[in-house]
Amino acid sequence: MTTWFVTRHPGAVEWAARQGLHIDRHVAHLAPASIAPGDTVIGVLPVNLAARICERGAHYLNLSLDLPAEARGRELSADELERFGARLEAFEVRAMK
Repeated sequence: MTTWFVTRHPGAVEWAARQGLHIDRHVAHLAPASIAPGDTVIGVLPVNLAARICERGAHYLNLSLDLPAEARGRELSADELERFGARLEAFEVRAMK
């Protein structure tokens, strides 16, 4: 089982290190076909991609923030992530058919 961290943001990588998270693979872009049952995927993914991850039998942990409007659209440091309440929240996402 592999723990994936999907981010292109250096602040998020530093935040994860500060939390002592065990990360096997850090990628900026995730190919869902790479995910195996029992894997864990951490990141901020579009809902359709999160659903594909869950369909493959993996666990999805969203990097959630309480982000004020004035902080949107720019790179955040690890300190800012902490200030905005960065945390991992488990979600099970599925497409409605």
